[in-house]
Amino acid sequence: MKTVAAYPYQPVKERGTLRSFLFALFMHMLLAVVLYYGVRLQSSTPVGAEAELWEEIPAATAPPPPPEPVVQPRPAPPLPEVKSKVEDDADIALERQKRRAEAAAREEAERKQAAARKEAERKEAERKEAARKEAEQREAERKEAQRKDDAKKKAAQQEQQRKEQAERKEAERKEADARAKAQADAKAKADAENKAKAKADADAKAKREAAANAQRKSELARLQALAGGSGAGGGGVGSTAGAGAGGGGKASPGYADRVRRRVKPNIVFGEDVPGNPTAVVSVQLAPDGSLLSARLSKSSGNSGWDNAVLRAVERSDPLPRDENGKAPASFTITFRPKD
Repeated sequence: MKTVAAYPYQPVKERGTLRSFLFALFMHMLLAVVLYYGVRLQSSTPVGAEAELWEEIPAATAPPPPPEPVVQPRPAPPLPEVKSKVEDDADIALERQKRRAEAAAREEAERKQAAARKEAERKEAERKEAARKEAEQREAERKEAQRKDDAKKKAAQQEQQRKEQAERKEAERKEADARAKAQADAKAKADAENKAKAKADADAKAKREAAANAQRKSELARLQALAGGSGAGGGGVGSTAGAGAGGGGKASPGYADRVRRRVKPNIVFGEDVPGNPTAVVSVQLAPDGSLLSARLSKSSGNSGWDNAVLRAVERSDPLPRDENGKAPASFTITFRPKD
């Protein structure tokens, strides 16, 4: 992506331009003066010069009288230089040529200065472009190094998170194993306790049933003995038999419903039974409410419900007595799942 500088590029102004221009102008003027006087000296007539030569005479015995000095003719002073029209035209042409030369030299100097300035600007632009590219390369290298460093840090962080997650899962697994083991131990202990309790309950129930059977048998024997004695003495066999085998007579109208309310909490049944089938149980009791027998006189059509009802009747032993203080000898109880 091409970056846009905040400030547009401007060429650097060269220092000392005016000073260099003035120096060049001075040199050109000096050169023009030298050329002018050089050409003029070459075109003028050379001025003559006078010179006196003396020769030393050897000394004699009698020196002759000195000769009279010879007067040399004095040269005439040079006439003032008069330039012809040709010379004036030549001077004008030379001046023009000099001016053209100066203008050409000035233009050449300016051209060289412009070329030098452009070359400097080009070199400065190349330098700045190289510096920009170098800065971009350094920035790209810095970003690449930063990216690699970030990737290493991210990889290390992910590795650390993976290790922590693995350790956490391992700890959770160990905890779950320990919890499962504890639950299994607790369940095994509870099962053992339940089995022991069930066995104790079964033993106690067997003992109770044995004692109840023994009591029922003794009560039946006693009742039979009483019934036999009463029939022999008073001839009332029919009335005693009408009282029932248990000696409690017939049940009152609300007794069966009261027994059903006593038995219902002991029913353990979790199945979903379609409809509301009826199971009728025929029960025989001793006068004290002890259960002598319980059988299914009418099935509901669902063996699970029938068995649950019979088991609940057995768990409810002994059953409550009737209003006269004695349990009826026999009666029936109706059970429905949704009642």
